[in-house]
Amino acid sequence: MIKVLFFASYREKLGIDRLELTEMPTNLSALRDLLCEKGQDWQEVVKDPSTLVALNQTMTRKDFEIKEGDEIAFFPPVTGG
Repeated sequence: MIKVLFFASYREKLGIDRLELTEMPTNLSALRDLLCEKGQDWQEVVKDPSTLVALNQTMTRKDFEIKEGDEIAFFPPVTGG
């Protein structure tokens, strides 16, 4: 199983803060494809090039392999003031 977390406006847009998936995508690209099957809002969140992604609480911009027990988090772009 893997955990997929959604933060801030993504959590609000999708109406969910986490998913636990038993279906194991092989990498981030496959996970994005799987989540896109859930509908338009999901596509907008996971396919947005400005979306930030963390693997096991480490931010990354690379595609990565997913393993049992991993935690993947999606964050909207951050702005500061």
